[in-house]
Amino acid sequence: MPSFHWWRTVFWLIPAISVYTIVLGALSLASMAVDRRGRLAHGCARTWAWLILVTTGVRTSARGVEQVDRRAPYVFVSNHQSIYDIPVLFVLLPLQLRIIAKASLGRFPVLGWHLRWTGHLLVDRARAGAGALRQVARLMRRGHSLIVFPEGTRSRDGRLGRFRRGLFLLAIEAGLPVVPVAVSGTRHVMRKGMLTTRPGDVELVVHPPLRTDGLKRADAPALAERVRGIIASTVAELEGRAGVRPAGRGGDAASEGKAACA
Repeated sequence: MPSFHWWRTVFWLIPAISVYTIVLGALSLASMAVDRRGRLAHGCARTWAWLILVTTGVRTSARGVEQVDRRAPYVFVSNHQSIYDIPVLFVLLPLQLRIIAKASLGRFPVLGWHLRWTGHLLVDRARAGAGALRQVARLMRRGHSLIVFPEGTRSRDGRLGRFRRGLFLLAIEAGLPVVPVAVSGTRHVMRKGMLTTRPGDVELVVHPPLRTDGLKRADAPALAERVRGIIASTVAELEGRAGVRPAGRGGDAASEGKAACA
């Protein structure tokens, strides 16, 4: 028999998120007529993310955010526990953020249109190389940062998988600093392969940026392992005290509402 959380997800959360997506997606597309840099559209995306966290009952905290310059572009490299990682990152990182998504997502109504027209990287993996690099260069010129999940898939138990090195090669060739980011707790909010969400505590740790200028293509594997080591040790620390940590140095999702709309 389905649990309370399954009924809550199917009959309350999914319809609510559908409304958020349609309304804020339409607003983000309309905003591009007056703001081609996509800042208003990103404000809509942050509001969308905040509403999802509040509706689900996700309480968030963050530390280390002050180590990044809000005016500079970065490649934020994060572990991947849940589809909730993206809303958490959008709410807690106060920068203009863009993601790498499959090119096929661009065909989806509203969501795909938002991704395509607001500067996110829609990549055809068969022809990703030069095209992706050109798109990253455009992000740099606009002062936007990129979020990547080099594991390529979500972790069921919180332990990190292998990191794909191509993303680090992209950062080196673009000359962008790499920022390791550890996320803990989202896998308990929505587990991989399950259509059930639960309220929960999520913590984000942002590490100091690692410069890539002076690095060569051959340095990408070592950079990938260095970043993976930083994130893995932080996640292990956070997961080791899961369930006893306070909800928030950075407050809960509701306390981020004003920032999410900025």
